[in-house]
Amino acid sequence: MTKKEKAAFAAATLAKLYPRTTIPLDHDGPFTLLVAVVLSAQCTDKKVNEITPLLFAKARTPHAMMKLRVEEIQDIIRPCGLSPMKSKGIHGLSRIIVEEHGGRVPADMEALERLPAVGHKTASVVMSQPFGVPAFPVDTHIHRLAYRWTLSTGKNVERTEADLKRLFPENTWNDLHLRIIYFGREQCPAKGHDPRKCPICSVIGRKELFN
Repeated sequence: MTKKEKAAFAAATLAKLYPRTTIPLDHDGPFTLLVAVVLSAQCTDKKVNEITPLLFAKARTPHAMMKLRVEEIQDIIRPCGLSPMKSKGIHGLSRIIVEEHGGRVPADMEALERLPAVGHKTASVVMSQPFGVPAFPVDTHIHRLAYRWTLSTGKNVERTEADLKRLFPENTWNDLHLRIIYFGREQCPAKGHDPRKCPICSVIGRKELFN
């Protein structure tokens, strides 16, 4: 099979397994999603979903968030880890959104990436979900499975993103990246995985998986 054929097989299989996709982080708009994604760095979605209601009860808009002290934010988000950095980032991005973007999260990749604590993956998630702009955020699951399925070299996440964007139609990216994440968590884990029983690895997985 060519890489294009492998990609088409993976996409078709994932679409059957996950016909409807929703982002696993609870949110009600671009700003709350942006904050949730910032909090998700080195933290589980489950834990983020436990903490965000506490944070958003105090501030769910950029205007309200920038009025909180950094220490207040840090005390609430501490269970998510990296709280000193994340609290400063959330406070700082809220201020910039208010002062430079009229209180609205910018629907622009470059503007998002200039915000504190917002990297390319976070910006891609925000662009792809609430704004519906085609993007392919690559997390650890996607990076791992792209290599496992011989769709990318696994050299780095930037290369993986570029490889996947070339292989899959642009209009599928927003649903597909979520499908791969769910599949990686539920059916194709990093450890204890039997590729022979995997509906995708059994067909297009790397040969060394079966050794």
